[in-house]
Amino acid sequence: MRVLVAGATGVVGHPLVGALRARGHQVSALVREESRARAPEADAVVVADALDHEALSAAVSDVRPEVVVHQMSALRLLRDDPPGAFALTARLRTEGTANLVAAARAAGARRLVAQSIAFAAAPTGDPVLDEDAPLYVDAPDPGWASTVRAVAELESQVLSASPELSGLVLRYGTLYGPGTAYARTGGTAQRVLGGKFPLPEGGAGITSFLHVEDAVGAAVAAVESEAIGAFHITDDEPAPAADWLPHFADALGAPPPRTIPAAMAPRLLGWFMAHQLTTAAGASNARAGTELGWKPLRPSWRHGLGEE
Repeated sequence: MRVLVAGATGVVGHPLVGALRARGHQVSALVREESRARAPEADAVVVADALDHEALSAAVSDVRPEVVVHQMSALRLLRDDPPGAFALTARLRTEGTANLVAAARAAGARRLVAQSIAFAAAPTGDPVLDEDAPLYVDAPDPGWASTVRAVAELESQVLSASPELSGLVLRYGTLYGPGTAYARTGGTAQRVLGGKFPLPEGGAGITSFLHVEDAVGAAVAAVESEAIGAFHITDDEPAPAADWLPHFADALGAPPPRTIPAAMAPRLLGWFMAHQLTTAAGASNARAGTELGWKPLRPSWRHGLGEE
């Protein structure tokens, strides 16, 4: 098939291009001008900004994809400009998705696969949730509420694009592996190594992890599948912070995280991370197994988290 990967220089997008080509697909990589030098080896490289409707439409039309894969974000900017990274990612999830849907339809694509996140659900009291759980669009933190609303809009646009353009959303878990914040050189790992990532008392928040290789594998499965809808793409072991954070520190060779009162966590860690460590729910991947036919090759974060 002719496949276009938008966001082809990202942590998932870059290896996805190679994985799809290895499966025999003709793959075009869509990149921004300033990222052209980091483009993966592809059958074609097309250049456009997803926020430029006309340029994006022309670029997509040039390669006439049958399937378009949306892996776009601006999270590469997190270390230097966290507010800017989240704001631009929100625009890519809203304006960028609208432009990509329109371009895909105009080019005659029949399928759209888009990345989302598996940790945007509202905490309902259940420790692990499926895809039907409501998203946390009314989170008390304005920044996180804005992020989740952008995620909800992306998913709505993809899943209701048109009868001719079938949509599938991959809700990735918290990514670990090369190029992520949880890699040994990543931002989260560096905070743990520096003793700057404490564990709120109880550590009851649940995280569902996902290795980058499994994110790529799920995207390949989605391209080749006829399934539609939203799917949690996570490993098989949702884990409370009280389990994974000490393990992560030990794997890194860092000191054990110090314990702090849960009430101090938002001030020391920020609202979102405090939420993840204290109240967040995990995500069940059962639907991806039954309807998408995907299972993680790394079923547990215990084998790899902090080791790469």
